[in-house]
Amino acid sequence: MIHRIPWILFILTAGLIAAPQQTKGADLPNIILIVADDLGINDLGCYGGDTHFSPHLDRFARDGRRFNTAYAAQPICSASRAAIMTGKHPARLHLTNYLPGRLDTLAQKLRQPIIEGQLPLEEITLAELLRDAGYATAMFGKWHLGNDDFGPAKQGFDVAKLFPENANPASSAGSKNEHAITDAANQFIEQHRDTAFFCYLAHHSPHIPLVALPEKIAKYSDRFHPTYGAMIESLDESVGRLLSNLDRLRLTSRTLVIFTSDNGGLHVLESPGTPATTNAPYRAGKGYLFEGGIRVPLLMRWPGVIPAGSIDDIPMTLMDLMPTILKAAHLDPARVIGPLDGKEIPLSQPPPADDRSLHWHFPHYTNQGSRPAAAIRREHWKLIEQMEDESIELFDLSVDPSEQNNLASKHPERVSALRDELHAWQKSIGAQMPTPHPEYDVLLHRSIYLDLDSSRLVSDATARQTADQWKNWRKQLNQVLDGKKAALTPSRGDVRLFAAQARLHSKNMRYEKEPNKNVLGYWTSPNDWADWDFTVDQAGRYEVEVQVGCGRGSGGAVVQLEVAGQSLDWTVVETGHFQNMIQQTIGQVNLTTGPQTLAIKPKTKPGPAVMDLRRVVLRPMATASPASGK
Repeated sequence: MIHRIPWILFILTAGLIAAPQQTKGADLPNIILIVADDLGINDLGCYGGDTHFSPHLDRFARDGRRFNTAYAAQPICSASRAAIMTGKHPARLHLTNYLPGRLDTLAQKLRQPIIEGQLPLEEITLAELLRDAGYATAMFGKWHLGNDDFGPAKQGFDVAKLFPENANPASSAGSKNEHAITDAANQFIEQHRDTAFFCYLAHHSPHIPLVALPEKIAKYSDRFHPTYGAMIESLDESVGRLLSNLDRLRLTSRTLVIFTSDNGGLHVLESPGTPATTNAPYRAGKGYLFEGGIRVPLLMRWPGVIPAGSIDDIPMTLMDLMPTILKAAHLDPARVIGPLDGKEIPLSQPPPADDRSLHWHFPHYTNQGSRPAAAIRREHWKLIEQMEDESIELFDLSVDPSEQNNLASKHPERVSALRDELHAWQKSIGAQMPTPHPEYDVLLHRSIYLDLDSSRLVSDATARQTADQWKNWRKQLNQVLDGKKAALTPSRGDVRLFAAQARLHSKNMRYEKEPNKNVLGYWTSPNDWADWDFTVDQAGRYEVEVQVGCGRGSGGAVVQLEVAGQSLDWTVVETGHFQNMIQQTIGQVNLTTGPQTLAIKPKTKPGPAVMDLRRVVLRPMATASPASGK
């Protein structure tokens, strides 16, 4: 049974907070966000690529700003899209993989953590904030953050239309419905031309399977991948149609348009007709934390605000889009949502030099052959740690953007400092870690992940020639999944207990209903506690997760959770701000069907406050285990 707060509380309070900052009518800029699917950094002419034809996006770049060092929050689709929609890191959301996730297999040295099965409704999205500030909101295309009750219509979009990933290439819809998506967006824009609107176009292109019009494919017969080239051209045409519509409606000057991709291009053999593209000189591609997997195209255009032809080389992340868009819409992120993992990008002038570190946490095995890893970039140095064996690679991106020369042995002090910073960040954000797989097949693991390292794939002259070298590898990677009974990541059927539903036994602690809080706060007395009544529909073992925030100087409280005669103790992590929420997995409990009561009681309080608590999640553990892969 899934328990949720009445969402109207969030809507009403968000409106109250946002109202003083609203600027009505034409003073609010329109905002259009276009996200391609698996578009690589080299796939557009404006980034120096000469394999494809992208005149409309190239002009887009000339009329606005091109970001040369933009990074996805994750090298995989759902996690990256969740970060864009919330401004929060996938590791903070515990939504670090694509949905529903790749099965665990005996080829893995580690078991993957159980993640969220969808973007939770209690997370406040960009669309919700803009809608509550007076924007008409619409989403067209690919959501990939949860179906039915977790679809875009439940996450702040007034209008939401999901399009299938494939169209008949002979139709006017385009090869992957990119023209149909754009036509729907253009209709919405015309209907709301006199009001402020936020329009999110999430394309399926150029994700596999690769399909395109035959006449377009023929134009690229001498290129790396003719079908992929045709798909890029069709995607480019769809962007051109949208920009032309803005011109026709005289909306260009008051519309911020953003174009990007959810992750890097697919560089390996994954399905018939692939690999799709090459990310050279960058290493690897989709699914990897090397540059080819996380470096993405990013273009912004807003005439009169963003200088035409400007170029930005400072490293940034797509999580920066949310605070940037909110500021453009005259909203203060700190007031309407609280701390975000992204940082506002100045639009009217070049951003100042930024000494922040960028982090990635990806505890998963992928269809592209990557293994669990984490990474940090600080200035021009980048460190990648493999979670299987804690091995380190260190690269100087200023001279080695291809990440071929591992300098870890030459810079032990730098390695130590960066690794310590990475580990501290993982702890502070509540990152989930994989666990040992005691039954893994050593030989199978070696043949798939070590003997042929797909991050080292060097493309041949064509996609077909490249694929020939990797057919046996792909066959093995697919075979370990065939017929195996393994738990999907994530599981379903979780029980969610929210702060608003708690029964309070307190003197000071109370429910704070503001949408940027939505917590049990003012927990200044260790004698204050809370409990919840709930019903278990399915007996079994449940993983217990709490979502908490803790301001500076208030960390270290020991708290006990009691349920069904069992207790779990955990230590509250200082997160830097009480609304800087993280999710902590604190253990497992056995539950029987029927009514239950769960209580949370502090045992110690070394600082001014215990914590702020937003929710408790009890997530059913998988009962099936992988069959033998030997």
